[in-house]
Amino acid sequence: MSVRARELSALADALAAVLPLIAPADAALRAFFRGHPKLGQRDRAFVAEGVFATLRRLRSLKAQAGGEQPRRLAIAAALRELGLSLRELEGALSAEELEWARAFKARKIAAAGAEAFDLPDWLWDALGEALPDEREALARAMLASAPLDLRVNPLKTTRDAAQAALAADDIAAVPTPYSPLGLRAQGKPALQHHPLFQGGAIEVQDESSQLVGYLVAPRRSDMVVDFCAGAGGKTLLLGALMRSQGRLYAFDVSARRLANLKPRLARSGLSNVHPVQLEDERDRHVKRLAGKADRVLVDAPCSGFGTLRRNPDLKWRQPASAIPELAAKQARLLAAAATLVKSGGRVVYATCSVLPAENDAIVEGFLAHHPDFALVDAAAELARAGIALDTGTMLRLYPHRHGCDGFFAAMLERSR
Repeated sequence: MSVRARELSALADALAAVLPLIAPADAALRAFFRGHPKLGQRDRAFVAEGVFATLRRLRSLKAQAGGEQPRRLAIAAALRELGLSLRELEGALSAEELEWARAFKARKIAAAGAEAFDLPDWLWDALGEALPDEREALARAMLASAPLDLRVNPLKTTRDAAQAALAADDIAAVPTPYSPLGLRAQGKPALQHHPLFQGGAIEVQDESSQLVGYLVAPRRSDMVVDFCAGAGGKTLLLGALMRSQGRLYAFDVSARRLANLKPRLARSGLSNVHPVQLEDERDRHVKRLAGKADRVLVDAPCSGFGTLRRNPDLKWRQPASAIPELAAKQARLLAAAATLVKSGGRVVYATCSVLPAENDAIVEGFLAHHPDFALVDAAAELARAGIALDTGTMLRLYPHRHGCDGFFAAMLERSR
């Protein structure tokens, strides 16, 4: 079997495993690779690129390919999205497939609106309500592949030193436009075995996520709670900003996610982080800390539509009906987290969504029922950290404007 035939066959098999969209695409792809250990590094790279390219353009590819048959989608993606020519694929195709591929190449389907930008109709409409004058620019940016952003751990190195160390290993990276700790790698270098990564001097973290830490603005002596810590990317940033002093709780309901934090925490050198598994937002640990925290971060579970560049499957896996359910959960989490905040303290509500129903509506609803909290200017807080970024009173980040994931954050301070 030729190299191209092997790659194409593996891509078709991977699409068959991923496209039911029962699980997140990255998890389904990892499971596929575990089940196919004989695939080499080149084959895996081709398959991963092909799967995510297909997911980004799934609607228009299905329309042009005439359905969701994995083998034909693999051929279509190879020709249209991966830039392979018919000549390169010729030896990998049967006579019937070659005839079909020639017809596919010649076929031009006029598309507009949601289909042209490979979105579900409901999400296209929702983006139009959120950003009517910039919908096409945002949708176009979401079709691109996200860059690899890194965050430097200031307890272990400086951004300049990390950049130089990466360059010495032929890994080009430039400072991110806004985050003082960010580096943007060129291409997709594998860093999991690099000494900087293994030693905890760098972490993979999108610039948008880094900026949220500067809104929390924890001080060294503070008690801080990361209310939805997950695998702990923002927890590690907050701990570093605190210079490993004070007390930092990493709350999450998932034992698996907190387990993923442990090796990252060990690499980071932080000693002020205390992971705590919660039963729910009314857990006894939450009640025990009521009114005691200086800073609380609520990076709420959300649709994730700000991250479509790196998680394109979300637009096909999340139905419109999920948004009201998510919004109800987000409102509950923010209200519960706010009970931890002491007088003069701050809760930061954040999502990686660009939909007002998950962002503005949650903050407005919270403020309507909590007159002891007030909205604080996010741009002013970033300016105090030396970050020249003004998106208004609330932080609003978009890939087409800022080059990072879509993100939202609001700072809410307690007056009494």
